[in-house]
Amino acid sequence: MTDNPAPPAGPLVTGSEIARLAGVTRAAVSNWRRRYADFPAPSGGGVNSPLFDLAEVQNWLDRQRKGQEVSVEVQLWQALRRFYGDDMVGGLVAVARLLAEGEVPEGLPADVVRFARDLAGSGGAAEAVSALAERFTDSVRRAGSDRVTSTRVVRAVRHLAGPIASDTTLFDPACGIGTLLLAIGAEQEPRCCGQEAEARSALFSQLRADLTGRTDVGIRTGDSLRDDRWPDLKADLVVCDPPVGEPDWGREDLLLDSRWEFGIPSRAEGELAWLQHAYAHTAPGGRVLMVLPASVAYRKAGRRIRAELVRRGVLTQVTALPPGTAASHALPVHIWHLRRPEALGDAATSVRMLDLTTSDPDGLPEPRPEQVTEVPLIELLDDAVDLTPGRHVEDSHRDYAVEYQSLRAELAEQVRLLAELLPVLVEGDGPSSLDGPTVSVADLARAGLVAFGDPEPVSVSDQLDTDYLQGFLRSAANTRRSTSSSGNFRLDGKGARIPQMDIVEQRRYGSAFRALQEFEERARRVVELSRNVAALARDGLDNGALAPEK
Repeated sequence: MTDNPAPPAGPLVTGSEIARLAGVTRAAVSNWRRRYADFPAPSGGGVNSPLFDLAEVQNWLDRQRKGQEVSVEVQLWQALRRFYGDDMVGGLVAVARLLAEGEVPEGLPADVVRFARDLAGSGGAAEAVSALAERFTDSVRRAGSDRVTSTRVVRAVRHLAGPIASDTTLFDPACGIGTLLLAIGAEQEPRCCGQEAEARSALFSQLRADLTGRTDVGIRTGDSLRDDRWPDLKADLVVCDPPVGEPDWGREDLLLDSRWEFGIPSRAEGELAWLQHAYAHTAPGGRVLMVLPASVAYRKAGRRIRAELVRRGVLTQVTALPPGTAASHALPVHIWHLRRPEALGDAATSVRMLDLTTSDPDGLPEPRPEQVTEVPLIELLDDAVDLTPGRHVEDSHRDYAVEYQSLRAELAEQVRLLAELLPVLVEGDGPSSLDGPTVSVADLARAGLVAFGDPEPVSVSDQLDTDYLQGFLRSAANTRRSTSSSGNFRLDGKGARIPQMDIVEQRRYGSAFRALQEFEERARRVVELSRNVAALARDGLDNGALAPEK
């Protein structure tokens, strides 16, 4: 026998599902867990994604008068979770087939069949499947792990795509369960073409479309990069939230592929392979909206491809979305906008940069004036070809004249103060102060006159001046004693020695050492300011924001 507890008999729910059940936000559920000691303990899952027993949660909600009757939708979802576990895509396909074909798929539990039919009877089959797809999207612990695009990303892409005509051909080469493909221009019902490597996700996407009466939707199964099932398709708009961070995207098998017209992506740049695949399926005048990690905009390995996209006027806009837009992490994601020119002379001459990283992730991607700029192509074609919007937006809204005058005035003031700080020193009567009577720092410490602070030793006695102590610790002789065989300098070396002087003489020397220390610190500030003001002046002269005085 084992001491392991038996698994819960009933279904488990996530925090998001508890929120749905109680009609509150997920933040409210998190607050309940902190505030109420009797809130049910997790019965499964992990630290970051706990699962709770549905019956315990329902009882707690009833006691707190926070609950409501469990809906058929919730009962269906929980029945699917209980039967399919982590294979929820299989459950979604089974329900969609049941509602689309009328026949019960082999092995589908009776309670799932009953709940699915009851839900479809109350609101329609299409609405039932859409509700399940929404729950699935909300429950995915890591966006992208199941080819699911977050609701926020879908909202952003829909807005950036703008109005879609009914005769538009729309393509998504990594459509997953159809979340993005079926959302763009749904009211106009454009022709939608999709491809997905995972067969059940592709089937569910097609069934979703069929249940809504969309006869203009075709989903094909296969790896788009290795096995393009739409070889002759030219779309008016390509949208894609591709797999990321997958080094085995097929580079070795596709080195001579004609899709790489901007350059062969490296193994680490699979996202740029997807980008070029999408562009290859774009008709003249057509567009691409590609969801990409922010790192694609600056990684060294992709510099040549980025440069070619810019040089040829294909890249028209980069939009940096707010952190948290992608459900799996807090890092920002970008949407790259590409357009295939219709003729010579139709290419872009600048790239529009939108930096929405300070905006609300739940809002529409509408930039404020200070969040957008147009960058001429020539300004992007430097050694880095960094396409991060924040960098260019910040530079474009920089007041070079005001900043230059401010830095110049500060530099002049620092230089003036620097000269005043340098102490007046006269010829000494020698020999070296350390050649006379001295005392070791170790002896001073044993006598209770010195404490070893962080990072420098300090005096803790009226008999010893701290500036005097630290000044002589930096002498050439003590530097040699405090430097290890590896070359590291230790200012607090107990082997260091300082001259024996009365407190009046200590303070006279300490004042000079203190002035020298302040002089060195201000000198470093002058060097930093000089470097900054020179770089600002060069940039301003280059971009026309500054000009020589007449």
